[in-house]
Amino acid sequence: MVQVDTTVPHSARMYDYVLGGKDNYLADREAAEEALKVWPGLWTSMRVNRAVMRRMAHWLAAEAGIRQFLDIGTGIPTSPNLHEVVQETAPESRVVYVDNDPIVLVHARALLSSAPEGRTSYVEADMRKPDALFSTPELCDTLDLSQPVAVTVIAMLQFVEDAAGLIEKLTAPLAPGSYLAITAATADLAKGSTALAEVYNRRGVPMYLRSREELTALFADRCDLVEPGVVPMQHWHPVEGEEPVGVEDTNMFAGVGRLR
Repeated sequence: MVQVDTTVPHSARMYDYVLGGKDNYLADREAAEEALKVWPGLWTSMRVNRAVMRRMAHWLAAEAGIRQFLDIGTGIPTSPNLHEVVQETAPESRVVYVDNDPIVLVHARALLSSAPEGRTSYVEADMRKPDALFSTPELCDTLDLSQPVAVTVIAMLQFVEDAAGLIEKLTAPLAPGSYLAITAATADLAKGSTALAEVYNRRGVPMYLRSREELTALFADRCDLVEPGVVPMQHWHPVEGEEPVGVEDTNMFAGVGRLR
């Protein structure tokens, strides 16, 4: 039986609440409401984050030709999920979702609705323990690590103190030609970001804000950055028709790199 501590906020369930979902508890709602009070732009920033995830996934499948994806910190499913985006372009794509929130496990069926030609799997694991993750049967049976894989770490690095160490471990097993896609919170853009981080920290969800230079450095030793580099989310390969949002209304950078 899935065990959930409903007295402690969880970043994925706060995210779910802000976006209008129902898979959250009182502690998550109270923390999210406090966060929205100090920075109302959180709702907008989360929506823009979902949009850039979809653009990154589409670019990786359509432009980079990637057919294998490892999504770290999946969160509670919100359609379209990553596999829906990439399998629309390449139905044979294979996707492994990873999260440590038991609530995500409850909804894993929504993450496993693969196109017949492809495959999706779900791993309940702590992203901070990549060695264990890469040895799970679900991952090993779904992905061929001798071939390129796109690792997506969307809105997760702000909850990790040693981001550089995590990225190193997540990319070390990957073949050259693989890709790393990230979005991460910063204090460089929206004025309310620092106050937002203080709410998360006070509520027991540690948040680490990083500058553009710090995030760019995560790619430097292992990747060639895809244009336009590490930029505000809405500036990463924007598409016509998306609602324009000012960079001061969001608090995250986005970037994609190709492993050498």
